[in-house]
Amino acid sequence: MTAQDSEYIVDTNVILNSPLGNELTPEQSGRLAAVVNAHCLEKGMFLLEEGHQDDALYVVTGGELEVVKATGAGDWVTLQVLRPGDMAGEMGFMDGAGHSAAIRSLGYAEVFSLDRSELEKLLEDDPQMVYKVMRAIMRTVHGIMRRMNLQLVEMTNYVTKEHGRY
Repeated sequence: MTAQDSEYIVDTNVILNSPLGNELTPEQSGRLAAVVNAHCLEKGMFLLEEGHQDDALYVVTGGELEVVKATGAGDWVTLQVLRPGDMAGEMGFMDGAGHSAAIRSLGYAEVFSLDRSELEKLLEDDPQMVYKVMRAIMRTVHGIMRRMNLQLVEMTNYVTKEHGRY
């Protein structure tokens, strides 16, 4: 099962309260709200499937989703839980690469998606807005990389029994 589009309309306040809206004016937020799509997911529905390619960025607006990886034995390992305000699909949005994990809903959840082509259409009319949105995306990716680097250091210290109380 995959996400279903909904009749739910993403309004200016939803954008302003998302990580994409941190630097946007209400007018810019309204322009962005006009090009995003709302999706509703029931428990167990997949938002993204591992290996699938798309050019969409997703922002969680309600509920929780889990980032999962198949073990190969029919089971799934949870890598992270996404909550309102979290983004998903950033790297695919940037470069079109296939998703490295799947994302499924832990219960009822709502997200909005932004297609790269829709953002690019806004480039000519409001390049400053597009710049602010891209900066917000990169800020999120940078935070993920920072956390992953810290986790790698902690794991390495644990394995080698250095620099800590292991």
